Amino acid sequence: MVSDALRGEKHILSNSERVSDMSKLTRRQFVKAAAASTVFAPFTIAGTKASGKVLGANDRIRHGVVGVNGRGSGHLSELSKVDGVDLTYLIDVDTRVFDSKAKIVEEKWGVRPTCVQDVRKALDDPNLDTISIATCNHTHSLISIWACQAGKDVYVEKPLSHNIYEGRKLVEAAHKYDRVVMHGTQSRSSQKQADEVSAVQSGKYGQLLVSKGYCCKPRWSIGFKPVTTPPPEVDFNLWLGPAPEQPFHENLVHYNWHWFWDFGNGDTGNQGVHQMDIALWGLADGTLPTRVWSVGGRFGEKDQGQTPNTQVTVFEYGDAILLFETRGLVGKDSGIEQIVTNEFYTTEGKIHRGKFYPLDGGDAVPLQPSNARQVTEGGPFGSFMTAVRHRRPELNNAPAAIGHASSALCHLANIAYRVGEPADLSTVKSRSGDNPQVLESFAMVERNLAAVGADPRELEYTLSRQLEFDPQSERFTSNDANTLLTRDYRKPFVVPDVV
Repeated sequence: MVSDALRGEKHILSNSERVSDMSKLTRRQFVKAAAASTVFAPFTIAGTKASGKVLGANDRIRHGVVGVNGRGSGHLSELSKVDGVDLTYLIDVDTRVFDSKAKIVEEKWGVRPTCVQDVRKALDDPNLDTISIATCNHTHSLISIWACQAGKDVYVEKPLSHNIYEGRKLVEAAHKYDRVVMHGTQSRSSQKQADEVSAVQSGKYGQLLVSKGYCCKPRWSIGFKPVTTPPPEVDFNLWLGPAPEQPFHENLVHYNWHWFWDFGNGDTGNQGVHQMDIALWGLADGTLPTRVWSVGGRFGEKDQGQTPNTQVTVFEYGDAILLFETRGLVGKDSGIEQIVTNEFYTTEGKIHRGKFYPLDGGDAVPLQPSNARQVTEGGPFGSFMTAVRHRRPELNNAPAAIGHASSALCHLANIAYRVGEPADLSTVKSRSGDNPQVLESFAMVERNLAAVGADPRELEYTLSRQLEFDPQSERFTSNDANTLLTRDYRKPFVVPDVV
């Protein structure tokens, strides 16, 4: 049975608590039973595992990692701790990584994995059951859709998509092909985070007014790299994938692509999507706003990067807002503390890191969770394999529809920024209104910029107008913003309208 979460409907959290028609177990009861490997033990697979049948307790899941540099190395480490999984494929456009990563697999699993550059070759193998994707953002959705079409289940790193259109198409593909698609926002597999969110939603600490996320990690200048010939070991055509044809330079491969619009989504869509996901979880899980505006810039030393290293975005949700603050000129070279966290401001005080701070200045008190969602145990990868093994979508801690919404907020912030116009400090301040948290965010931006030797009064900011957005159609009322909901896909790397 496919859950409503995979259909992209809005009442996601309530659906995760529904009782299964087959087992009559609550989610909490089933999670405990699944973790003990006592549920569904009599069932075995007929045909290939990718056919979607329930796996027996002793069946091994054959897995491939797509993109084994950086975060992909983390996949290898985390998968090595999950019982019943064989690592059979390593997929990467850069063959230079194969020997070192294959040795890691051999040491853990005792067998050398098959190493290929093109993920489509691996997806053609009926003996491959699941994949995890740690490639560049601009290929996340496309590879995931290909995998769903090939009958594979998918763990896809954040953000789930490079733009809003393809994220919605992945939700459709997960539903159509009845696939487990889990988004790589690890907090969804944290019971501690689920408990905090339940306290926020309970109302016992006041009505939520502002759900705020911070993404303030050191993101200094990347300088300039000259155009050159790609290394012979890198299939640059595959690396480009859906992106426009363009020259190679070393600020693209293997990390700084994050700061180019053709491939990444800036730090708001890199580290920030984790905090965006938590902010949305506490405020209006799985839903999109009705209005958004953003301000920021790429300040400091000039470089090749395109995405803002300083950005404040406001999303409107009726009586509450989601506020997001991205600042990359932080750390030891700035004197400004880096911060990656979430805060929830209510009519009675503030919720932060498991405690409630009352407005009257009284002592902070530990939160009391209220009807918290029971996460599937095993961490991100263990819970993913549990959902795969038992074909129970409600065991997926971070389903495609949730990942799509959280990723889409990052895209909305960036779209607003990209259609913005030059503005001076006084114009920006006039837009900030009288919300104390919004005012404090921009005051912090001013202090941060001054700390790195810039005069905030002399800088040119990029400020958007307030963009009206329809959460149902996932479109703006203005055409210039709508053009950035998708991209022109380079053939044959095209996300289809009908998946």
